[in-house]
Amino acid sequence: MGMLDQVKQAVQMRKEAKKVQAEINQISYTHSNGGITVTVKGDFTVTQFKITEEALAEVKAGKTDRFETMLKTVFNAAINNVKQQTQQAMQQMMKDGNLTFGR
Repeated sequence: MGMLDQVKQAVQMRKEAKKVQAEINQISYTHSNGGITVTVKGDFTVTQFKITEEALAEVKAGKTDRFETMLKTVFNAAINNVKQQTQQAMQQMMKDGNLTFGR
């Protein structure tokens, strides 16, 4: 493989990586439980986080362990869902032939 072919392949891989990133950026999931709501994007950034008075009542009642468990549960559920969606999107793009990476 010559230098020109390698450059062409690198340019193609960059285009495909941008396609993948655009697809991932469209993924978002919101999970709510016990008065706690979190939204996570495909790049695993949190875009929204809300706590209601209902959830804060747990802390005020001295049940901080329960509150912390609810927080972990909500965050993990949102992150796991986004992870699944991201993996499915990647698999579908590969299946559809939208990702060639050097083919």
